[in-house]
Amino acid sequence: MNRILRMLATTTLAAALPLAALGAWPEREIKLGVGYGAGGVGDVSARLLAKSMEKELKQPIVIINRAGAQATLNPTQLARLEPDGYNVGVLTFAPMAIVPHMLPVTYTARDFIFAGAFGRFQYGLAVRADSPYHSVKDLVEAAKIKPLFFGAPGAPNNIALFELGRKSGARFEQVLYKSGSETVLSLVAGQTEVIIQTPSEIMPHVQSGKLRLLASVSPARWADRPEMPTVKESGYDVEIESWMGLAVPKGTPAPIVERIQQAMLNAMKDKEVLDGFQRMGLDAVTMTGPEYARMIDEGYVSMGKALKEAGLTGKTP
Repeated sequence: MNRILRMLATTTLAAALPLAALGAWPEREIKLGVGYGAGGVGDVSARLLAKSMEKELKQPIVIINRAGAQATLNPTQLARLEPDGYNVGVLTFAPMAIVPHMLPVTYTARDFIFAGAFGRFQYGLAVRADSPYHSVKDLVEAAKIKPLFFGAPGAPNNIALFELGRKSGARFEQVLYKSGSETVLSLVAGQTEVIIQTPSEIMPHVQSGKLRLLASVSPARWADRPEMPTVKESGYDVEIESWMGLAVPKGTPAPIVERIQQAMLNAMKDKEVLDGFQRMGLDAVTMTGPEYARMIDEGYVSMGKALKEAGLTGKTP
C-alpha cells in the first residue's frame, strides 16, 4: 500500500511540475503568425480574434503576416520557433491538408500542437459585371473553347477551378496572388476572368456593380443570397470548404495550449467577433484542438486521393 501511495504522489508531483514551471504565462506579448497578406479575410478575422483573446490573456497579441507560397510560409516558420507559448500561428486547412500534396514543404501536422479551430470559410464564384458569362454553364462552355485565366491566392480556391475543369472538360489557367484582396483586384482590373473568393472580399465589388456572382462554391447556398445556386446545383460536382485554426510548435507545454484554446473558445462568444465574422461571410463555428487535428489528418488523406485523381499532385498547379 505504501508503495502505491508513493507512486501516486510521484505521479501527481510530475503532473504539477510543468504548470508550476510556467510561472505567470503570459508575461509578455504573444506573436500570432498569419499566412496571408494584410486586409484579407484570414488577416482580418485573426486580428478580431486576437483582440478579444487579449482581454483574457492580459497581454498584447501581435500579428505577423507571412504571406506567400500558398500560405505555407507561416507553418514553415512556426515549426522552427521556440515552443514557449509566445509563438502561435493561424494554420488553415489548405496548407496543412492540401498544399503539401502539390508543393514540397518542410513541415507536417506532427510539427504542431493544435489549439482549436475558430471559423469556416464560405466561397463564391465571380466574374466581372461586364462579362458575357451569366452562369456556371456559360463559364464552362467558354473555357472549353479557349482557356480562361483565374486568380487565386492558393488552395482550396484554385482546387475548385481545377476540379471544375477536370470534370467538365473546360480549361482554366491559374495566376497566383499573395492575398484574397489582390486576387479580387486582379479580376476588377481585367487581369483575370474569374475568381473564387470569400463574401467579404467579393461583395463590396458586387454591390458597386463591378463584379457579378455566379454561384456558391460551398456545400450550401449563402444565407444572405438564397437565390444563388451552388456549383453542384448548377450541374458540376464541385465544392470546397476550409477552416482556420490556432497551433503552436510541438513541445509547447500542455497547460499553455489549454489556456490558448480556452481563450480562443471564449473569444468566439464575443459579440464583436461574431458580428465581424458575419460581415465577412465566415461561419463562426469552433473545434477543440484534438478535433481540428483529427480533421486535418483525415483531410490530408482524402485530399491526397482527390488530388491524385485530378492529376495535381507533385507539381505546382
